[in-house]
Amino acid sequence: MRTVRLSALVAGLCLAFAAHAADTDTWKLPVAVKKLDNGLTVVVSEDHSSPTVGISMVYHVGMRLEPQNRTGFAHLFEHLMFEGTPDAPKGTFERVIQGGGGVFNGSTRADYTNYIASAPSSALAPILWLEADRMKSLDFSAKNLANQQNVVKEEIRVNVKNQPYGLFFWTDLNRLAFDKWANDHDGYGSFKDLDHASIADVKTFHDTFYQPANAVLGIAGDVTPEQAFALAQKYFGSLPARALPPRPDVSEPLNTKTRHEEQTDALAKVPALAIGWKMPARGSKDQIPMMVLSQLLVGDDASRFYQGLVKGRELLLNINGGVNFPLGDGSDYAGPTLLGLFALYKPNGTPEQVLAAIDEEIGKVASDGVDDATLARVKTKMLSDWYGGLESFLGRADTLAKLQTLWGDANVASRMPGWIEAVNSDDIKRVARAYLTDANRSVIVRRPVAAAATPAAKTPAK
Repeated sequence: MRTVRLSALVAGLCLAFAAHAADTDTWKLPVAVKKLDNGLTVVVSEDHSSPTVGISMVYHVGMRLEPQNRTGFAHLFEHLMFEGTPDAPKGTFERVIQGGGGVFNGSTRADYTNYIASAPSSALAPILWLEADRMKSLDFSAKNLANQQNVVKEEIRVNVKNQPYGLFFWTDLNRLAFDKWANDHDGYGSFKDLDHASIADVKTFHDTFYQPANAVLGIAGDVTPEQAFALAQKYFGSLPARALPPRPDVSEPLNTKTRHEEQTDALAKVPALAIGWKMPARGSKDQIPMMVLSQLLVGDDASRFYQGLVKGRELLLNINGGVNFPLGDGSDYAGPTLLGLFALYKPNGTPEQVLAAIDEEIGKVASDGVDDATLARVKTKMLSDWYGGLESFLGRADTLAKLQTLWGDANVASRMPGWIEAVNSDDIKRVARAYLTDANRSVIVRRPVAAAATPAAKTPAK
């Protein structure tokens, strides 16, 4: 039933967009933005179709800006945000939201950390009080820190150390592809760095980044902008703004020489490849065409890589990837990122065969572009996904807050469909030739221990 309703809504939205675009060349999601005197930006999307609200608090800090020699700290801090405050002890957040039938979560990415909640609209005020309370202060105790250090380390054991392939297509590929510490370090963190995190580190991080001037509050659903702005002023208006440190220059040029690494994996059954190309900067003329190219190449089972290498040549067992893979998408990054691929290939195949086949598919696009029918299909899928992500109030609030944080403009939500529609075959050819080159490519081959012919090679010097 959920799928039917979503499909119908998306189809209706696409038709509405097409009809409206014919007259005005734009589609407009209701968005109201206000910045409080202390710097907190509030983004509201009014929609009374359901007596519920979605809330997203996005802080403009993530793994990229965590302290050096404290890998994994931004993620650890996200966990600490649920450990309670002097005025709302641990468990209060859960009781308020879940007790009213709501849900909540948090996540850490390279350029932001977001805290999301969805609940009946009657719970908006207490949820905002809770968010303001933990922006003001946390329960900075050694017990809470030790508890969450152990929780994060257990996550690493489960998701990395005791899993075949262990997210090497994220952590190891970034290390190989990038040169600056902000971009190449392991955002999950080492046990050594996590254990060395101190209460002083926690307090400094909170004081520096968890403040109104570094945050965007997104609210979508059964509330008017006036009501939402008044509540934001009531609960956040008295919190002081603090000076933000200068943001470091994390930019990097495209690579000029192929980077390659060999690894072994005691838990893997079949060999795997991780492949990454450095991507265009956020907001550049190439970003949206690259998003479309990514969808064309690896976006779904109709993609060129899946049809050509899994179904056609039968070289691969599967393939996944995309821009900003696996922790985001092509619209929610602010610093350097990759078009990343993770593929399992058949034991009787070779990495050279897989790479040659991938190069062949890229070469076709770089040379011939894409036909109108295929490009239209790809765009329709992207529009469907974009509108689908805005359907729920929770998804809408989070998208708007992230766009305001990373792009400086929540109205990108309304502009994105038009930007996607404007991409043509020449754009696709241009970005394929500029970015998906051997010189800009980083490759990690990971083989099962029994199948490894040679010891794992060391990472080449950068």
